[in-house]
Amino acid sequence: MTGRKQLGDLLVEAEIITVKTLERALERQRGSGKRLGQVLEEMGVITEDELITALSKQFNFKTVNGFAAYSFPAELLALVPPDIAAQKLVFPLKQKDAMLALAISDPFDMDTQEYLEKKNNLKIIPVLATRQELAAAVEKHYLHGKKRDEERQKVLVVEDTAPVAAIIQVALQKEGYEVLLAGDGMEGLKVAMSEKPDLIICDSVMPRMDGFSLLRALQNSPSTAETPIILLTSKATGEDEQRALEAGFIDFIAKPVQPIRVVTRVKRAFELLKKLR
Repeated sequence: MTGRKQLGDLLVEAEIITVKTLERALERQRGSGKRLGQVLEEMGVITEDELITALSKQFNFKTVNGFAAYSFPAELLALVPPDIAAQKLVFPLKQKDAMLALAISDPFDMDTQEYLEKKNNLKIIPVLATRQELAAAVEKHYLHGKKRDEERQKVLVVEDTAPVAAIIQVALQKEGYEVLLAGDGMEGLKVAMSEKPDLIICDSVMPRMDGFSLLRALQNSPSTAETPIILLTSKATGEDEQRALEAGFIDFIAKPVQPIRVVTRVKRAFELLKKLR
C-alpha cells in the first residue's frame, strides 16, 4: 500500500468535496478521535456510497452491495461470532480454500480482521460495503427478528458515535425491536418525521442539532409531539437528570452505555406508555 493517496485527496480529486471543505473537516477532526470519512458524513457533505467508493480507491478494495438478500450457509456464518458481526459491522461473504471474503465498512479496523484471521486460521480478504447494507445483513442472518417487521415496536437511535449506536442496536434487535439509526440530530429529525418511531433514544451532544434541540423540534410538530424520547448523556448528575426530565424526556440513560440498562429502560418506557394509554 506504499504511495496510497489520502482519503481527503481522493475526494477532492473526484470533486466530491472542495479543498476548503476538506480543510474544515480536518480542523474538525483534530482531537476528536474520529475518522475523516465519519467527520465528512456528520458535516453532511458526503454520502455513505461516495465514502465507500473513495475508500475502495484508497485501499484498492472491491465493493459489494445487495448481499443482505442472499442465502448463506450456517457454517460460513459461524466463522464470525454474532456479537462481532453486529458491533463491528462485518459479514462473511464466501470461504474458499484458506481465504475468507469479509464485507466491512471500516478498512482501518485491523484489530477485527486480525482477530478473525487467528480465530479461523484463514486469510481475510476485505470487501467494502455500506453500514446500511451490513446492518441489514446482520439483522437478517444473525439476529433473526423475533417478530415480523409490521408487528415490532420501532425505536429510533440518534447517536453520532457508531460503536455506541451499534451496541444499542444489537441489544434492542435481540429483544425483537425494529431499530432505525441516525447519525446526528438533523438526520434524526428527518427519520422521525418520515418513519414515525414508537420511541426515540438520542444523545445529548451531537453535530448540527443536539438532543435538546431535537426534542424541541419534535415537540413543535403535531405528528411527533407525543413521541417519547430517552436521553443518552455522559453527564449523569442529579441536576442533569432533572434538567432532562423537565425538558420533556421520558427517561435518562447515563454513558458509558450498558446493553442491559438500555433494554430495561426501553421496556420500562413502553410499559409506562401502555398504562398511560
